[in-house]
Amino acid sequence: MAFDRYRRVLALPGVRALLLVGMIARIPLTGTGMTLTLHVVNDQKLGFLQAGLVGTASMAGAAIGSPLVGRFVDRRGLRPVMAVTTIVQLCLWCAAPAMPYAVLLPGALIGGLFSQPVFGAIRQCVAAMVPVENHQTGFALDSMGVELSYMVGPALAVASVTAFGSTATMYGVAAGLAGSGVALYLLNPPTRSAEEAEEAAGAVPRRQWLRPGLLALLCLVSGLTFVLTTTELSVVAMLKADGATAWTGLVLALWCAYSLVGGFVYGGLSRGLSPGLLAGGLALLTAPVGLVGGGWGWLCLALVPAGLLCAPALSSTVDAVNRRVPAAARGEAMGLHGTSLTIGGALAGPLAGGLLDAHGPAWAFAVSGAVGVALALLVALVRREAPAAALAPAGSGTASESQGVSGSGAATGSDVAAGPDAATPLPASVAE
Repeated sequence: MAFDRYRRVLALPGVRALLLVGMIARIPLTGTGMTLTLHVVNDQKLGFLQAGLVGTASMAGAAIGSPLVGRFVDRRGLRPVMAVTTIVQLCLWCAAPAMPYAVLLPGALIGGLFSQPVFGAIRQCVAAMVPVENHQTGFALDSMGVELSYMVGPALAVASVTAFGSTATMYGVAAGLAGSGVALYLLNPPTRSAEEAEEAAGAVPRRQWLRPGLLALLCLVSGLTFVLTTTELSVVAMLKADGATAWTGLVLALWCAYSLVGGFVYGGLSRGLSPGLLAGGLALLTAPVGLVGGGWGWLCLALVPAGLLCAPALSSTVDAVNRRVPAAARGEAMGLHGTSLTIGGALAGPLAGGLLDAHGPAWAFAVSGAVGVALALLVALVRREAPAAALAPAGSGTASESQGVSGSGAATGSDVAAGPDAATPLPASVAE
């Protein structure tokens, strides 16, 4: 494994600051769901059903708004988008403690629609600031940062609500989101490299890049988060059934640690792997976890193989999405990637919950694993899709002249299956 790949990426101008700001900026975002849930349950004295509806409204808004916000980043740049979304978030979160439930529900939807594009924007900027040959390492670093943010954000929200109450925590979230927006506004990292900025003179029609291969890949992304969310819920259910609920935090923390290790190893490899192979392998290794008995210790061990593939699978999907789109549409494509992540997680809640209630964790693990493997096979079936005729902005020239508009050339359908080094130079982006 070439550890010097990490040194080269981190030595690039602005990359270290971008990754650090991106990791910190995601912490308040990852704590919003838990904060809203505890506010509805504790302060408004309502049930978890009502709390779940607020979370669903927020996710629905984010699923709709993510590609739209990404498209605005493509057309107007990062600064105006961060300014608008940060102001909206600050106003909503400062007003949220005083909102009755009937107002909080649509407020959560609006908040999702105007969610700050931190996840997608950081990946856009990594693709622009890191040379093509080091994209795999750059996106692996970003993936590990996302993992750390998710380890801190929800736990910090719970601790804050416990110590200070949900109202103070919501004001804290408002301050955190405002700080994140200001930091990214001041940092103002480039969303396109100098070469891409020169080549991408206008908008690219969606029909030129939103093709069957990309749609199949986005389905794989949803399947991947479906598997991961189901795993989390099933772990909680298994430990509760065994009377080992007290160990839940440790087991989930170790699962995240396995992902960090896997992401670190993957980022140092000289050659990437197919997202279909990584996601399919993760799903296949997840399916039998529910059969493990013997207590929480054995469950920790059973989660190791699939856990090691979490960050590599997610980062490889971002890399593959980035390779399939031109630079002028990268923001919208990263938004669609974020939407796919949200859809997978949203579907997992009720479906996995129903399986857990009716049949137990073993079936939940098995069904989610089967879904993941099926979607990986779907990507394999469409991987030979013919390359797009042109990925250039409308009116910018011939198809052959536009090969470099994405920074990597038009990616063929086989790129997804063959991995990052299989085709001509490839750009990348990172997954949730």
